[in-house]
Amino acid sequence: MEIFGCNLDADGRCEHYHLPTDIAALKCAKCQQFFACYTCHDQLRDHTFVASSKTDLAVMCGVCKTLMNFTSYTRGNCPKCQHPFNPKCRLHYDTYFSD
Repeated sequence: MEIFGCNLDADGRCEHYHLPTDIAALKCAKCQQFFACYTCHDQLRDHTFVASSKTDLAVMCGVCKTLMNFTSYTRGNCPKCQHPFNPKCRLHYDTYFSD
């Protein structure tokens, strides 16, 4: 699966979020594509980012491409490669996930 975004590196980091832990790509429920962040999505598509269900496999690790749901993602690291996720991403949970 592909990660979309603005000026991406090999692990899915974009020009907006580019710390070593910014490797979680999120799926837009409307277009069903993964993006480095909602800002990238909104710049590249003709609709705004739509949150995915917490039970959906709506997160992809940029390092190993493992898909996971909200519960797995919020454990803080990829369940397959163990790469840590940015803990500050919790500030955007309402943007990316719906109940």
